[in-house]
Amino acid sequence: MKKKWLLPIFASFMVLSAFPADNVDAASPSDVISTAKQYINTPYRSGGTTASGFDCSGFTSKVFSELGISLNRTSGGQYNQGTAVSKANLQVGDLVFFNTSGRGVSHVAIYIGNGQMIGAESSDGVTISSINDPYYWGKRYVGAKRVANFEEEKVVAAVEKTAEVKKAEIDFNLYASRAEVAVAIAKALGLDTSSTETGFSDVKSTHPNAGAIAAVKKAGIFSGDANGKFNPSSPITRSQIALVLVNAFDLEKGNISKSFSDVKVGTKTGDSIIVMASNGITTGKANGTFGVNDYVTKTHLNVFINHASKFVK
Repeated sequence: MKKKWLLPIFASFMVLSAFPADNVDAASPSDVISTAKQYINTPYRSGGTTASGFDCSGFTSKVFSELGISLNRTSGGQYNQGTAVSKANLQVGDLVFFNTSGRGVSHVAIYIGNGQMIGAESSDGVTISSINDPYYWGKRYVGAKRVANFEEEKVVAAVEKTAEVKKAEIDFNLYASRAEVAVAIAKALGLDTSSTETGFSDVKSTHPNAGAIAAVKKAGIFSGDANGKFNPSSPITRSQIALVLVNAFDLEKGNISKSFSDVKVGTKTGDSIIVMASNGITTGKANGTFGVNDYVTKTHLNVFINHASKFVK
């Protein structure tokens, strides 16, 4: 791994205002479909959770984990997640449930639009079927749950009024903190996290993520702000995560041509975003923007890391 250039990404962030965004690249409906379809014809295996064989809930868990979303292990457990949606309002990525045993929910699949679902069936393995099949599935349909909104996810945007972000202003159940970014990168790169001496005045050796924070600093992936702080509980923007990931994974420009209306090429940040896009790590939003000032959600952090990890040297 080549020597890193330090990233002085500071902690004085923006006041937040929420608004509905267009399809967010890392969790778009097309990503759901393409991720699920790569396993078509994988055989059915009771208890299976890998590409060598899936049962129904093992398949849905695998697909959603690749999208950065954690599901319960069983079909019954997954039925207890998310929000109920009617059949008339199904969206791509909704989980659809069936009673095939006569004893309640016993099968789950992923809705992919146009009345179709993809799932691991005991007779055919991973395959596409109609949820309204009058001979089988239509008679056994129980309901659907939405565990993630791939059509219209709410993100946080920064407005031009600087102020220190207070933890109470951000839902850190949804958005990733800088400490979580450090942990994810350290894990993906296999960095040594045994040392807990970070050198940051606001991260004591007893901090639960001190090892990861010390590791990313040592690797030259992060430096502190002008006051020598890491700001572990602050959020990180999408433009900042682009800088971090290009640096951490030694990314170089790939073969995919992509531009964004809110990205200025020729700047360090802009070029980092283009490098990410050129390697298929991000596709931006449906409106042609990248969302440079939007804060990174936990879901998108996981997906960005998963995609970038393919380039570990």
